[in-house]
Amino acid sequence: MLHRFALLTALALGLAPIAAPLAAQAEGVRIPAPAAEAPASGAGLETAVLAGGCFWGVQAVYQHVKGVSNAVSGYAGGAKSEADYASVSSGRSGHAEAVAVTFDPREISYGKILQIYFSVAHNPTELNYQGPDHGPQYRSEIFPQSEAQATIAKDYIAQLDAAHAFKAPIVTKTGTMKAAFFPAEAYHQDYAVKHPGQPYIVVNDAPKVVNLKALFADVWREEPRLTSEAAKTQ
Repeated sequence: MLHRFALLTALALGLAPIAAPLAAQAEGVRIPAPAAEAPASGAGLETAVLAGGCFWGVQAVYQHVKGVSNAVSGYAGGAKSEADYASVSSGRSGHAEAVAVTFDPREISYGKILQIYFSVAHNPTELNYQGPDHGPQYRSEIFPQSEAQATIAKDYIAQLDAAHAFKAPIVTKTGTMKAAFFPAEAYHQDYAVKHPGQPYIVVNDAPKVVNLKALFADVWREEPRLTSEAAKTQ
């Protein structure tokens, strides 16, 4: 299991190359939108909880999506007592690094959130790793917050697999319903925005944001919605 802070140290010391193989997904994948969508309920904001490797990059993607009011890095799938970075990094806590995406379904659908997730936020054909990060805490998993979300996620995965949207089958898990989400430590929030020149961010996460702008111009937001800004409006 490779700890990403160890990778950062190696990059800083020149002991690891900054090369394409380190990137979780160098290019976004053009995929069809979900065939079935849930209609906007008009009941207010909703939350999607998504895990797809290092939460820094996933958070950075959704911070640039219109209709998303907040994207918080955190942990899902395990107990509160072990919802801290040291415990989760051991790979034994049961958590995945995840991002809670709060969105307005009148502006962007859950299906669109998932389309971005599969297309640019991570590689859904990698189960317990993403690029240089290995371990079950980096798994690909959707944590549905409702039966409707679970149905949309499962149907969409089946649709994408049937269409051979990826070179390998999608391995994303969807069976953990309404898992508790625990925000990560403050230093993890808005990490990619705060450290744009860090080699790990440059190689692994910045390309995801570039791909978002190229493939999802209809929902692209130039200025990222930071957690610090979202907190002021709550």
